[in-house]
Amino acid sequence: MGAVTTEAPVRETLTLNMGPQHPSTHGVLRVQLELEGEEILRATPMIGYLHTGIEKTHEAKTYLKGLPMTDRLDYLSANINNLAYVLSTEALLGLEVPKRAQYLRVIMAELARVASHLVWLGTHALDLGAMTVFLYCFREREQILDLFEMIAGARMMPSYIRPGGVREDVPPGFEEQLGAFLDDFPKRVDEYEALLTDNQIWIMRTKGVGRLTRDQALDLSVTGPSLRACGVAWDLRKTQPHSGYEEFDFEVAVREEGDSYARYLVRIQEMRESVKIIRQALDGLPGPPLNADDPKVVPPPKDRLYQSMEALIYHFMIWTEGFTVPPGEAYVPTEGPRGEVGFYIVSDGSPKPYRVKMRAPSFIHLQAFDPMVRGHLVADAVTVIGSIDIVLGEVDR
Repeated sequence: MGAVTTEAPVRETLTLNMGPQHPSTHGVLRVQLELEGEEILRATPMIGYLHTGIEKTHEAKTYLKGLPMTDRLDYLSANINNLAYVLSTEALLGLEVPKRAQYLRVIMAELARVASHLVWLGTHALDLGAMTVFLYCFREREQILDLFEMIAGARMMPSYIRPGGVREDVPPGFEEQLGAFLDDFPKRVDEYEALLTDNQIWIMRTKGVGRLTRDQALDLSVTGPSLRACGVAWDLRKTQPHSGYEEFDFEVAVREEGDSYARYLVRIQEMRESVKIIRQALDGLPGPPLNADDPKVVPPPKDRLYQSMEALIYHFMIWTEGFTVPPGEAYVPTEGPRGEVGFYIVSDGSPKPYRVKMRAPSFIHLQAFDPMVRGHLVADAVTVIGSIDIVLGEVDR
């Protein structure tokens, strides 16, 4: 009689590369999936295909000339990147920003949040097969980009928020156009929800998929909607208010489930709350002054260049040599559409920063992808990676 073997059968797994050309990775991200059949055993993000070196390049730029590079990190919320960079710079300079500039910053930041969430919702729905939502979301996003173009001359890379305030005041007609958008947009969000919130296919693809517990989220330094969907009411606009956010009445969107469906509901509510904030800022928009009274930091208005030799000299010096920043270090975090955004800036007293380091939520959240996707099927990887809303521009920097 032959010997009886008790050895367990050899477990065969398959390694599958998802990306870096896969459309649902939302950029040149490669994810190495280890599979047993259709089940995901492990997911390893592979980054570096879009490396820009922006943080290092900052060391060779003056503070003002480095500002446009922040637009190109998280290119879907450039205004919030501008705000985070400028707040850290102003902390080093000790600048006090007038109320009018603070309110305009809030308006631009919240418009950027809504625009970013619209891109997320439209592309996430498209990944899961819902094309109509994509078309609707980009319809409203175009209106926001029109407002950006109107106030800053650029649609996606405005560089509007500057040290000491903002680049210039709002043009005629801006407040009316913004008001019309605010009146119309809540009805559009109702349309998105009518298509998705109770849609059984959407629910089956997102509910219970990519669940992250409260403790896991905190251990992995998750912030933003992905954290609030786990039941943690942490929003820097409330907990560490900046740029006048303490003056506005709004609710922090929180869910308890921690899955992809909860992250969807949080972002839907956030868009509604952003409309409330913008409306309050628009209705209560203070009068002049617009910018801080520091001619060595804030470029003079263009009309003064033709009338004042002193203004022309300051303009020339700011744009050629830059302004000096006292030695020290600063980090002022802001609440971006993906989570906590901040720039740690070290100054050596020269017109150029000694070191600039960005706290990029997309980079940090990628480490949560593996625990979120384990045990799910390959098709669920598309749902999960979309639900955490990464932007490769701030991952590879």
